[in-house]
Amino acid sequence: MSATKTWNKEPFWGLSYDLDPQWLLTPSQKELQTKLIELCATTLRPNAIESDAALIYPRKNFEALASLGLLGLLVPKKWGGLGENHTCAAMVVETIARYGCPSTAMCYTMHLAAVATALFRANRNLELQQVLKRLDSDVFIGTLSFSDPETGSHFWYPFSSKAKKVAGGWEVLKKASWTTSAGFADWYVVQTTSPDFDGDYSDLSCFLVYADEVQAEPKKWDALGLRGNQSGTLLVDNVKIPQERMIGEIGEGAIANDEIVDPFFLLCSSACWNGIAMGAIDIAKRHTTKKKHIDVGMRVADYPTIQDYFGEAIMDSNASRSFVFSMAKLMDDLTDNCDWTLHQNASVNPRSAYLHWYWQIKFIAAKNVAQVTDKMLHACGGTGFKKELGIERYLRDGKAGWVMGPTNEVLRQFVGKFALFDGYEALDYWNQSVNERVLHNEIKKMDAAAKKQLAEELLAEVAEKESAPKVAVTSRAKAY
Repeated sequence: MSATKTWNKEPFWGLSYDLDPQWLLTPSQKELQTKLIELCATTLRPNAIESDAALIYPRKNFEALASLGLLGLLVPKKWGGLGENHTCAAMVVETIARYGCPSTAMCYTMHLAAVATALFRANRNLELQQVLKRLDSDVFIGTLSFSDPETGSHFWYPFSSKAKKVAGGWEVLKKASWTTSAGFADWYVVQTTSPDFDGDYSDLSCFLVYADEVQAEPKKWDALGLRGNQSGTLLVDNVKIPQERMIGEIGEGAIANDEIVDPFFLLCSSACWNGIAMGAIDIAKRHTTKKKHIDVGMRVADYPTIQDYFGEAIMDSNASRSFVFSMAKLMDDLTDNCDWTLHQNASVNPRSAYLHWYWQIKFIAAKNVAQVTDKMLHACGGTGFKKELGIERYLRDGKAGWVMGPTNEVLRQFVGKFALFDGYEALDYWNQSVNERVLHNEIKKMDAAAKKQLAEELLAEVAEKESAPKVAVTSRAKAY
């Protein structure tokens, strides 16, 4: 017999635990989930309405999460955290998005990804350890800043960012087009090309910067959905930081992407989209089971069409949830339940072998939330169109899933190429492989004069390069 799900100490009005995969959670994780649902009822959801209406960053919700120790969810107990695993992280993000505030869930996702990046190389770095110890006591919010204004959702190319070695540390220039919690986070993990960058865009490095070292423009943020997450521009303007603020070693940014940033971001953001889908179903259930058409004596929920909507939405959403939780379980198995001491050996990076699976869960979750929120709006009819019901806000928040980088267009092409051409090499992630089929096909279209002109231009380029000083290009940790 499943436990009774409550809301403000009363029976919950949405779907019961019978339609949740509770068997995936330990008793302590179930207890944490129960506390979090009540916190959503009393605090997070009321604040979500305010955040959406007035573009307010959900710091009050982070203060509430800190009261449960959730900012340090992944941090080992020796540093004051809960020492939890990937499954718990997915559950917490989904719960926040479903019952509380999707904007908070997305900000929290970025916080967890930043925390994980710090944990990746914290063992020998006292600066990172001090950050991790402060998370809950100081409500010390972190975030990632990996995007670039020149490359859009191809954020792995930081064209506009760089770092160089200076006396006592590093000088960091970071320009970001999208940074969740920009101007509101207390610390940032930023990625640039490495201090010894020589043109190889797999040569990346990560740095820790603090709030007083960044420039943001939150007043410009006014979005369709996730209106509380303040995902705006960020600038770290040639700031000089100490040596210990590099996260890991020079050139470890690419493997940090593969092993930590992508796995945690894609796992938790997918959980966020699933939570939004389930939240919309909950709201629609409450409305359709109460709303009655007097002329025919039927509730909206009594119509077979509405039952079909709900049945399909629940099954599709639970398929997506099961996929996400299966990846969380895999990550738990690979890392002995998120044991960060594994990474004392820099060659141990077990999560990175499963990148295309993380891409798949994001695509499926983002696709599903768009379909489910739309159907639940239809199920609620004209009332669903009204803001006060709440469906409209969840629909707008869920729209971010498809376009958030890597966009679904990028991900499905990645997976398609991986499958068709047997591996990551086919993706040409760093834009280094020549597509000779296309090249020869285009040359065939040229007449003799055009071919001669092209040949002369290419020979001139070769001559210029041959006369330039030689610079060795060293391939760094390979991503994808």
